[in-house]
Amino acid sequence: MSIKQKIDKLRDELRLHNYNYYVLDNPTISDYEFDVKLKELQELEDQNPQFYDSNSPTQRVGGEITKNFDTVAHKFRMYSLDNSYSKEDLLDWETRIKKIIDGEISYTCELKYDGASMSLTYENGELIRAVTRGDGTQGDDVTTNIKTIKSVPLKLKGDFPPQMDVRGEIILPLEGFKKLNEERLKNGEELYRNPRNTASGSLKLQDSGEVAKRPLEFLMYSVVGDNLSIDSQMQSLEKARTWGFKVPEEAKAVKTVDDILDYINYWDTQRHNLPYEIDGVVIKVNNFQQQDELGYTSKSPRWAMAYKFKAERVSTELKSISYQVGRTGAITPVANLEPVDLAGTTVKRASLHNADQIEKLDLRIGDTVFVEKGGEIIPKVIAVDLEKRTSDAVPTRYITHCPECQTELIRLEGEAKHYCPNYLGCQPQVIGRIEHYISRKAMDIDGLGGETVALLVKEGLIKDYSDLYDLTMEEVLPLERMAQKSADNLINGIAQSKHIPFERVLFALGIRYVGETVAKKLAKHYKTIDALKSASLENLIAIDEIGERIAESVTQFFANEHNLYSIEKLRSHGVQLQLSEDILANQTNKLNGDIFVVSGVFESVSRNELKKLIEDNGGKVGSSISSKTNFLIAGDKMGPSKRQKAENLQIPIISEQAFLKRLK
Repeated sequence: MSIKQKIDKLRDELRLHNYNYYVLDNPTISDYEFDVKLKELQELEDQNPQFYDSNSPTQRVGGEITKNFDTVAHKFRMYSLDNSYSKEDLLDWETRIKKIIDGEISYTCELKYDGASMSLTYENGELIRAVTRGDGTQGDDVTTNIKTIKSVPLKLKGDFPPQMDVRGEIILPLEGFKKLNEERLKNGEELYRNPRNTASGSLKLQDSGEVAKRPLEFLMYSVVGDNLSIDSQMQSLEKARTWGFKVPEEAKAVKTVDDILDYINYWDTQRHNLPYEIDGVVIKVNNFQQQDELGYTSKSPRWAMAYKFKAERVSTELKSISYQVGRTGAITPVANLEPVDLAGTTVKRASLHNADQIEKLDLRIGDTVFVEKGGEIIPKVIAVDLEKRTSDAVPTRYITHCPECQTELIRLEGEAKHYCPNYLGCQPQVIGRIEHYISRKAMDIDGLGGETVALLVKEGLIKDYSDLYDLTMEEVLPLERMAQKSADNLINGIAQSKHIPFERVLFALGIRYVGETVAKKLAKHYKTIDALKSASLENLIAIDEIGERIAESVTQFFANEHNLYSIEKLRSHGVQLQLSEDILANQTNKLNGDIFVVSGVFESVSRNELKKLIEDNGGKVGSSISSKTNFLIAGDKMGPSKRQKAENLQIPIISEQAFLKRLK
């Protein structure tokens, strides 16, 4: 047997033993025998570096140092899930689905693991990259750290697709968390607060050797990619097991909302017997073709829903109320609490939303209040324990002036919040707008964080985001905690932001109510900042999904002389204020605003490509057939009721080929 054959044989043996131990929980050799084989392989690899393999079992021990984690775009976006809390929520969801989908619908129910979402990219069965969820469109490349996790297969077995992304959750099992804390207690170190935060924090440790010491696991929950040859969610889970992934057996295929509720109720009581933490259940439409037909909203898949278990509630004392000023001038009251443990974290502050909420709860300083984590993330005060209220408790009077600049607050008709109207002179608003401008989903300026922005404003170096482009190395170097490399990164990051596309620049400007989706819609419709600037209120309202509130906000933004000055300054520095030539070249108005519903399976192009062609050529994609629909594009396996509805409404039904011919 040659050296190469011996190395390959040892690698295959160790991969199998690793799979048996960490995935199947059924070891077939002792730890000692495993270590002997691993050491033998390590020595052979050291002596024969020409046979190096980045996915060898020896690479799991870690030791590589990563100072900066690269930002990587997800090929397939990682969406968040809509939440539900009751049977009514689930029935409403099912009703919405049945308006779009023909025929029977079945579901998969899976446990909602409480950890950190991860996307693993495999090519030809080998792990190429591991990326955190980030903002859903891009995350941090943490491949070196992820390779140390034993339940992440570095090389797949069986009939896997040539290319795919495997999504799952990095979790820290309760037993492993307990042992970690016992070790820290013995060493006199501060204990970790909870498994979720410890797992999430582990991913960004600079020393992968430290990550290797933590008993993290990867629990797989979905496969995404093109041409996967998989028909359903349940099939994807079963296939992933054969490829070498750890897939919990608790997933279940069901047919009705009552079945879903039975599953939820069972795990609401039994979750404490699991070896890891969960915070709810995820329900998905099982059939991939039906998932494809349902598609996505701007934030979530229409075919999936998270059911969150009832939030944990604790009581504590309300010490005081403070008021925060946001980038739009909105005032948010915050409850300052006697510190209390809630769902594994220490809570000292909680949101009170607005003046109406304080009045509704009749909150008073010194009250004993009940606190919950809304959606298990943001703590909120939900009630007062009136039995414990003292006789001298004074009703809370909401502030009348800005806590930062002392300007008198305003409250517009129909608005829940109070606002500080001092747009240019209120420092938290100025800082907030610049922080929004540089954020990852907007201009994504490397080397510039919130603290540095605040420092630049306080030092008088910038007054708004357009001033960033005037900054020089000589100005930033003397700043506190600013070294040469940091200054280089900051100046280079600002320069790179000039290449950010127009739709993201539009979002970055911070126009109230103009989020990512609305910014894309406006950029696509108007194509340049000048055309948008000149748009009338009526013109804006006429755009699909742009309501009066958004339209008013846009016109008010462009009526402000300071905003116009900032835009001209951005233009002078080369920031992208119109769609790129490439995008404009591929866009036409051939479809003249017609609404198309796409249904079935297509041959020449995928469903997503078909939808993009519609939008690129001036059409709109509808999610369900209505009297407003102009055409139904029918593919193979389209449901009969959809065809019937189109015929009843006398909506033309065209084939994929007829549509493509029309474009030509």
